[in-house]
Amino acid sequence: MVDVVKIASYICLRYRQQYGKEIDEMKLHKLLYFTQRESIIQTGKPLFEECFEAWKYGPVMVSIRQRYRNNTLHEKLSSDIIEKYKNVFDVVFETYAQKDSWSLSCITHGEYAWQEARGKITSDRQHVLILTDDIKKDAERIKIRRFLYEKTNFLMSKTNNHANN
Repeated sequence: MVDVVKIASYICLRYRQQYGKEIDEMKLHKLLYFTQRESIIQTGKPLFEECFEAWKYGPVMVSIRQRYRNNTLHEKLSSDIIEKYKNVFDVVFETYAQKDSWSLSCITHGEYAWQEARGKITSDRQHVLILTDDIKKDAERIKIRRFLYEKTNFLMSKTNNHANN
């Protein structure tokens, strides 16, 4: 598995290069979450070992929180890892990076993994871990949706081609 600090550092760097500004903390946590989920979708395995916590506004990686605030997310991700997970990073950036942080927060609130963890919060337990197995359930749902979407588009294009002939 890959060091989550290096993944977060890569996301910060790529965001700065792509958008010409620094990523805000909330967006970083959400993109990190979507990167973990996308890795599970594409490879069947999590990208990193650390778990998120289910905070009020969505998943938060506590180990990254202080590093972000101290501006110490400058770890280099090897070009081999970047290449190996290129499709994962590309999908996350194409799908989520341009959205504002609050929209990403709303999207994560629709995730089974976040809802399941938030359901375990009590007056003495404010921060509950999001289980990677629950993220896997969300990944499966997304895989099914993508498959159905592609199949529907294929059938529609086939129908349109047949109608035009």
